Amino acid sequence: MLATTLLCLIVGISDGDTLTARCGKAGQYEQVKVRLQGIDAPERKQPFGERAWQALAELTFQKEAELRCTKTDRYKRQVCSVWVAPASAPSGPRTLDAGLAMVTQGMAWWYRAYAGEQSSQERGQYEFAEQEAKARKIGLWRDPEPIAPWDWRKAKHSIALPERV
Repeated sequence: MLATTLLCLIVGISDGDTLTARCGKAGQYEQVKVRLQGIDAPERKQPFGERAWQALAELTFQKEAELRCTKTDRYKRQVCSVWVAPASAPSGPRTLDAGLAMVTQGMAWWYRAYAGEQSSQERGQYEFAEQEAKARKIGLWRDPEPIAPWDWRKAKHSIALPERV
């Protein structure tokens, strides 16, 4: 998919980094599954997973959003930065980057594995937001040993072999 911008209504939240948007015009809507670019949030069954889901819902659910999409992932989700009006100005311009807000709140990791897909300015903002959240011990950083989702998924899918006697 070429870089594209869509104006959509957020109609569902799957977890802390995935949502569903309804895009298009009356009578011609399309449901779009979106993975937030630049972040990885805890899985729903992982510590802080439900809180991350709730945080993304508070930021985006039932809001008009500007989706700036750059690619389709292996699960056929659009990978996008999601821009909404901030709670402080709900009818104002869409100036809040939901992914960056999730990292700032300590509800997601900056996903360094895909940092090359971000501009240098975005990388700097996301890295700084993560460092600040860690330093302030907010959100998932309250946990003395937070487990990144990519490590949690690996551990969950590894099979324990029986010991030999």
